[in-house]
Parts: sequence; C-alpha cells; structure tokens
Amino acid sequence: MEDKRNEQRKAWIKNHPKIEKKPSMLRRKSKHDYQAPCIYMITIVVKGHKPLLGTLRSSDNNHSVPWVELTHLGGSVRDEWFNIHIHHPEIKLFSLQIMPDHLHGIIYVTKRLPIHLGSIIGYFKKDTNKAHGGTLWEESYHDRILQRRGQLEQMCRYVEENPFRLWIKRTQPTYFTVYQNIAIGNTQVEIMGNRFLLNHPFKKQVLCSRNMTEKEIDAARQLLKECNNKDIVLVSPCISHGEKEIMKCGFQEGFSQIILLENGFAKHQKPQGKQFKACSDGKLLLIAPWPHHNDRKTITREQCLQLNELARIIVEEL
Repeated sequence: MEDKRNEQRKAWIKNHPKIEKKPSMLRRKSKHDYQAPCIYMITIVVKGHKPLLGTLRSSDNNHSVPWVELTHLGGSVRDEWFNIHIHHPEIKLFSLQIMPDHLHGIIYVTKRLPIHLGSIIGYFKKDTNKAHGGTLWEESYHDRILQRRGQLEQMCRYVEENPFRLWIKRTQPTYFTVYQNIAIGNTQVEIMGNRFLLNHPFKKQVLCSRNMTEKEIDAARQLLKECNNKDIVLVSPCISHGEKEIMKCGFQEGFSQIILLENGFAKHQKPQGKQFKACSDGKLLLIAPWPHHNDRKTITREQCLQLNELARIIVEEL
C-alpha cells in the first residue's frame, strides 16, 4: 500500500513540476534557495482558524503545564507530518506542536531537496485534506529561516510552550487584545497590554543619546538595580543602544514598562519571549502610533522625535 502511494506521489510530482511557482508559494524570502540544506520553522493555519485539531486542556493544579488533546483529525495530521521524513529522507523533523487551529513544526533539510520545499508542504496539506474530507488549511504557509546562533533552541522552546501561551491568552485576554483609537495628546494610537499603566502615578522616561558611552550605560543600569522603588514604570521607544540596554535591565529587575513601537500590530500578533511573560503579568504596555507594515524600514529622525514626544506626554501629562 505504501509503495503504491509513493508511486502515486512520484507521478503527481512529474505531472506538476512547477507547483512551487503557484502564487500562494511565492511569498517567500527573495533569493533564498528552498532546496538547499537549511533549518525552518513552519507554521500552517486551519482555514478560518477553526479549532479542528484539538482542545486546550489544563488541570486544576497551578503547577501543571497546559496541553492540547488532539482530535481524531489532529492525530491524522500528526501522523502525516511524521510521514514527511519517510517520503523525503533529506528532511529531519525536530519539533512539532499541533494547536487547535494551527501547527508549528521545525524541520532540518539535511541534503539538497529534489523539489522546492513549498511543494513538500503542498503534498502534506493535500494528504491531510483527504483525512478532513475537504480543504483543511488556509492557502500557503509561513516559514521562518533559522540561521543565527541559538535560534534553533529558542524556536524549539517557542513551539513547546505554545499551549501555555494560549492558556495565558485565554485566562487573561485583555492583556493580549489590541485596542485602537486611543488618544495620547493629539495622537491616535493602538495599544496592547496593561492599558492601566498609562495612568500609573510613577513613570520615568528612558531617553538616551546615541553617543552614550558603555560606562554611562553601566552606571544607568546600576541605578536601576539599586533602586528601592520597583513600582516605577519605565517608558521608552527603545531606539538607541543605551535605551535598549537600560530597558532590558529594567525587565530583569522587575520594572513595568511602556514601550513605543514604530510598527503597528499585525492580525493575531502577540508579544514574544520575555515580553509575553511581562504582558501576561500585567507589567507591559505596547503602543504603536502607526499601522502595521511588512517592510523592513529604518526608523526616520522625524519618527524618533514623535515617539520621544509621546513618551514625554505619557510621563508628564497623563
């Protein structure tokens, strides 16, 4: 049966040699070779974000880790994912987390693939569509190329902790909701996080020159560490090196923070890493005066001035 299936797959590949050039497959990193050895985190979303793959579970024990109990369909998706290595031995499967309405999987292309990675994901989706009896997935998929040192470990942890982050979002939804048209001075902004930090009585703006020396940054960090009042809310757009380092130290020391962003919030966006934990604890507010964009832009001097002015208004006038 398996041999017949593999023969059908080879015949399908032969008759569809240009599947990777479908419009839905073109939203990839330009000039990247998707047949060459590389590590990826793949995300595929259920059509309409319907929770067809499983149900989030958690026990009454506060020390337990939430998990996803797979449906029969979710189990079929899991099995088909692990079949990828059988069909394509060039691919090693690192990590998989199936959520109610999407999946994250980390794969390692160990040798050059005979076809585009998008084609392989396409076959996986095609096979799982059969188990569903219809179109299960949204068009295309999202890939993240893991090339930097430590990125694989970081992404494996992200995949593993997905059920916990979903549980946090469901139990504390207001901290992960984007609120629009919030007025700060004469500016309309979007916010995500603990909006009550805006009205906190003790706020301090972190504003540093780009010429700030490492010695001066170390002195500012030491002041934070020695500060007895951890109830102060630090406010900054984190533009300069000094601002980034001081705000990073603030996170480590337990200060609440208001961070102003050049880029707005994408659909279904949520904070990542340490910011997620800070947001779930009510210790973070993100503010964006401009809409979301997918372009890699260098922040302009005018935007820097506007963000710093917003930070000043938050500290001195709210």
